[in-house]
Amino acid sequence: MALEMKPACERCKAGLAQEGEAYICSFECTFCRNCAIEMRRKCPNCGGGLVARPRRDVPPSAA
Repeated sequence: MALEMKPACERCKAGLAQEGEAYICSFECTFCRNCAIEMRRKCPNCGGGLVARPRRDVPPSAA
């Protein structure tokens, strides 16, 4: 099962680039760095810890 790379922070709705910094819990709730820090890296939905979301390489666009 592939990790869902959500495009926006669930709290502040800031856009999250696929290759950018984001934080997730084990249920894939997704937050930006600032929100994760403000929430003390604890998911408000499940109470689990927030960890850095792994990054995927973005393939170069076909030109």
